[in-house]
Amino acid sequence: MVATEDGHRVTPAELFFDLVFVYAITQVTALMAADASPLRLLGGMVVLALLWWCWCSFAWLGNVVRADSGAMFGVLVAVMAVVLAVSLTVPDVYADAPGGLPTPLVFVLCYGAVRILHLITYWISDPADEALHATLRRTALLSVAPPFALLLIGSAFTGLTQILIWLGAVLIDYLGIYVTGSSGWRVASPGHFAERHGLIVIIALGESIVAIGVGVSGYTITAPVLLASTAGLLVVAGLWRLYFRRLADPAEHHLATLDGDDRTRLARDVYTFLHLPLVAGVVITALGLKKALQQVADTTKYDLSEPLHGVVAWALTGGVGIFLLATAAILLRTGGGRSVALLAGGVILLCAGPVVALVPALLALAVLAAAVPGVLVLHGRTAGRV
Repeated sequence: MVATEDGHRVTPAELFFDLVFVYAITQVTALMAADASPLRLLGGMVVLALLWWCWCSFAWLGNVVRADSGAMFGVLVAVMAVVLAVSLTVPDVYADAPGGLPTPLVFVLCYGAVRILHLITYWISDPADEALHATLRRTALLSVAPPFALLLIGSAFTGLTQILIWLGAVLIDYLGIYVTGSSGWRVASPGHFAERHGLIVIIALGESIVAIGVGVSGYTITAPVLLASTAGLLVVAGLWRLYFRRLADPAEHHLATLDGDDRTRLARDVYTFLHLPLVAGVVITALGLKKALQQVADTTKYDLSEPLHGVVAWALTGGVGIFLLATAAILLRTGGGRSVALLAGGVILLCAGPVVALVPALLALAVLAAAVPGVLVLHGRTAGRV
């Protein structure tokens, strides 16, 4: 395995690796859209958190070992095969269809295989680093084995019980990272680390655009459909601009100013932890966009004056609200100060579900498309003042 250097950037091998996560994120949206209920939304977020951990593990590894050289590329292809199997199980992970292999168990076993491959590869990447090996042992004992056991137990149940057991596994896994500490982990190239996470945000945003297309697939193209599609694209464009024009570069620069454990802790907090709600917000928004476009396009079942209902009404604006709040938290953690515009906008949109359920779906989508750039303008004017 070939070690990376300070100026290391993302390789084509890593872009190839990300392709399976494009499909995985699409499957999470499909899982929630098939049964748009609060319980299924929670279940979708649990699955997303597990998939996120798979991706993050190899984002950290790819920062210290070149993904396009030596044995590492073979490891990535093996992981891609396992994650592809995980993705195939996602739509039925909470409602196993009769016949074939037990879907929840296949999901858990493949997830466990990814985590084990990560630990083994990290171990052999630097056989002489005792601090790293000690950290890997603690990680295996505290952050891999107990959650994996809970996931196995949960796979034997269905419904709320399964989701709650798996949620407990996720919480233990994430908490275990804090317990094991930052010693032994390192970020060799801040530029590479920031770029990798920027690419996964692009993947999530791209899935939102795919959701718009899937929502109107099979329906007649009408003027309201074109208006709704354009409004949905403007929402996604606003989120892109907020992240890549206001957030990505300052976060990367702050990471580069640190070294040692301080750099590792910032990378853990900002990228591994706070980017999860960022991506989750985009995925939830994609659910709202997909259902809103479907309702606008399906004129045989819905009238244009009909609003969105239930979880879908909340998801349309709530996902954007989560994204804004996560962005505000990242700015605060990287020394950018508090953004009143992002905090206020995030809270308002997070709580706007009851209002969305009272107005036509097309109007709600149009107002959201105007609200996102409005928050951006206010943030640009007030940034750094509070």
